[in-house]
Amino acid sequence: MAAQTVEVRPPTLDSSSEPPSLFDGTTRLYIAYICPFAQRVWIARNYKGLQGKIKLVPIDLHNRPAWYKEKVYAENKVPSLEHNGKVIGESLDLVKYLDSHFEGPSISPEDAAKKEFAEELLAHSGELFSTVSAAFKGGDAPKEVGAVFDYLENALGRFDDGPFFLGQFSLVDIAYAPFIERFQILLTDVWKYDLTAERPKLAAWIEELNKIDAYKETKVDPDEFSAHAKKRYLGQQ
Repeated sequence: MAAQTVEVRPPTLDSSSEPPSLFDGTTRLYIAYICPFAQRVWIARNYKGLQGKIKLVPIDLHNRPAWYKEKVYAENKVPSLEHNGKVIGESLDLVKYLDSHFEGPSISPEDAAKKEFAEELLAHSGELFSTVSAAFKGGDAPKEVGAVFDYLENALGRFDDGPFFLGQFSLVDIAYAPFIERFQILLTDVWKYDLTAERPKLAAWIEELNKIDAYKETKVDPDEFSAHAKKRYLGQQ
């Protein structure tokens, strides 16, 4: 893995902020610190050692700068990447884009079986995350989400050459990490539910993930996220 550079998080830009010098040859990754989709691409950037080549531009999703939609990304969401005079979006597409267009350690599997399983896990990720998010709004989230984490526990047993979904760290771990991180925070805080209980592979995955600087440097503030999630899912002010 490329050497990691500890960087100071740049300030978040809001409706009062001036835009950067757009399309001046600088490669920019537009993110929001609270957003799990943006965190995926941020992790990939860090893991590939691209901190010096891709500049982070955090956006305030609750008070977006008008110029972001008008001049950068008409979809007006994050993440997006400004590169070579164009802007592209969608988190999984961007993770793959970084892997194929920039130097650094590969995060894509070469083995055919691993490629197939990776696509299966990526295809299911949105559905799984929606299931958990919906459960947060219901009355008994721990009961409703158990099957999701059981699925992940079984998935982590597919390959035995490492603790990650494909054995070795890959784009699949990057895709899942931001969401499992947030689920663990909220389930622990609100329901005192341990998603790793009787799931040793999932526990080991989280433990190993937290040893990777590229991921650790992107983690959400637990208190900030918990307050945000309680307001969003539970109607707490």
